[in-house]
Amino acid sequence: MLQIGIRLHDVNSGLSDELQTVEARAAKAQEEGFCCVHLAPQKVIKGLNYDNSAMTEGLGAYFRRVFSRHDLDIAVLGCYLNLAHPDGNKLREIKERYYGNMRVASMCGAAMVGTETGSPNAEYKLDANTHTDMALKIFTVNLADVVATAENYGVTVAIEPVWNHIVYNPDRALKVIRDIGSHNLRIIFDPVNLLCMENADDRERIFAEAMDKLGEHIAMVHIKDFVRKDGKLVSVAAGTGEMDYTNILRWLKSHKPFIQVSLENTCNDNAVSSRELIERHR
Repeated sequence: MLQIGIRLHDVNSGLSDELQTVEARAAKAQEEGFCCVHLAPQKVIKGLNYDNSAMTEGLGAYFRRVFSRHDLDIAVLGCYLNLAHPDGNKLREIKERYYGNMRVASMCGAAMVGTETGSPNAEYKLDANTHTDMALKIFTVNLADVVATAENYGVTVAIEPVWNHIVYNPDRALKVIRDIGSHNLRIIFDPVNLLCMENADDRERIFAEAMDKLGEHIAMVHIKDFVRKDGKLVSVAAGTGEMDYTNILRWLKSHKPFIQVSLENTCNDNAVSSRELIERHR
């Protein structure tokens, strides 16, 4: 049994403003049969300043009421900022944003605060230094501060390995977890994000390795698909690309009963069919 959810900012995306409120999106997610959401506040409430001072206890209480009304859990509160930013002043601002997200997560009942793992440049893009040991050390030191704050709030931080970022494979992720050594640090497993054009054909081995090495630390899963276009991997909704989720779903059902799984890159036209595809797997 899996608990299948959806990124809230994918719900009603591109529709009129009144259909893109938190309330309207939550109602639609419930209507589409989802039981939890991935919530990125800055992507679902437009026009607000999401610095640390905006992340109040009241905002967390508001989110808790809205999603409770629609029988939805907040599987993850997304805060995808660069914890390896080279500018010290900007890095301090980024850390404060994380601390604010911990505050909101503790009030709204979010299972975790999720993040990717950055790059050692201001542009947050893959460069010659991204996969170096020095970049990993910088990220780990900064993440440790965030995790320490999460412990104080009683919140989990979950990092998401991504090929284009500093933590790009299971070994790097496992090193970060061991170096920080906190029970409040977990893993979001997004299989597609471990891929690049060079390794995509070897994906079943890559997925099996990730589940073997990171299995005990996986707290949540992102589900999407991919296609190859113009020499790049492009993320698409589950069931519309090359992915076969048979082995992954079999492992999840065997090892992670009732784990929360969030669909990504869906739209109103394919969200239900993507959910049903995942539910049909045995």
